[in-house]
Amino acid sequence: MDLPLLTSDLPGIAGRIKASPATFVVEEIPAYEPCGEGDHIFLWIEKVDLSAEQLQMHLSRALGIDRRDIGMAGLKDRQAITRQWVSVPRGCEAKLAEVEGDHVRVLDSARHRNKLKTGHLRGNRFVITVEGVEAGDLERAAQIRDRLLALGVANYYGPQRFGRDEETLRLGLALLRGETNERSIPFSRRKFLTRLAISAVQSWLFNQVLSERLRDELLHSVLAGDVLQVCASGGLFVCDEPMVDQARCDQREVVITGPMFGVKMKQPLHEPLLRERRVLETSGISGENWQSWSRHAPGARRAMVIHLTELSLMQRASESIELSFALPSGAYATSVLREFARANVDAEVDRCSS
Repeated sequence: MDLPLLTSDLPGIAGRIKASPATFVVEEIPAYEPCGEGDHIFLWIEKVDLSAEQLQMHLSRALGIDRRDIGMAGLKDRQAITRQWVSVPRGCEAKLAEVEGDHVRVLDSARHRNKLKTGHLRGNRFVITVEGVEAGDLERAAQIRDRLLALGVANYYGPQRFGRDEETLRLGLALLRGETNERSIPFSRRKFLTRLAISAVQSWLFNQVLSERLRDELLHSVLAGDVLQVCASGGLFVCDEPMVDQARCDQREVVITGPMFGVKMKQPLHEPLLRERRVLETSGISGENWQSWSRHAPGARRAMVIHLTELSLMQRASESIELSFALPSGAYATSVLREFARANVDAEVDRCSS
């Protein structure tokens, strides 16, 4: 999709990202620290140029355990330096030295009572170097930074969500439209790929609803019938007093949400409902299509805007600019990066991520 920008009226900057792993550093912001006791070991791991799947395979072989015994809060980019907590059973303690290798280091370890589960993180902190910038780009980047700090960032799903050449998205669309079924997927990867493919469709549809809202200059305008989320608690409610809720939105107390379609998704009303239905119908998917896939995609709502608490710029050399920022769990660095280096961010991240 051609996703519109919040800063389309401002000149972007030149440059490229992910020229090497060292130019893309991601550090997990954990939801909690290990308590120091229990039947699981939390490992604070640094990996370089290694996908999440490759890390799991490495840990499984090095520690002699099943991949299902390994806990991760989130998946991290391949071509990057990433740091994250990973949990393994306590019985692995004697073999921890085997984990160290050319692409993996254990920076710390501590015991905890529970296995680390998907989503058990507050977010991620990024330090990303844009290389090949031109004279004046730092000033242009500062204008974009100021706009994003004032308005937030459109909470798009990144291209890596849809698979290489969008193959994961195409599989999900075929499944939802009844053009194929789960038996077409190799059994060893069936459960994982099916869930991934269906969620890719949810993400693609969310991006479309968000795109329309931004193009129509309604991304920050509360409409009657919108499903709003309370920022402090995460609670959802349907707006019936737009003027009151607009003031709350402007104060960043609440945020407008978009659809992650599914049978349990909270439905909007009035114009927001018509907008979401139109996107769904245009895709060739009906509301009934989600019934068969409720175990993989029950449905939810997702904030359309992320409000940044930090976004800094630094000229590292004459031809590079370093961006530092933090994002909540589930948000994509591409949502920030594409506002700056617009020409190649999606292609480079899609090519390099896993």
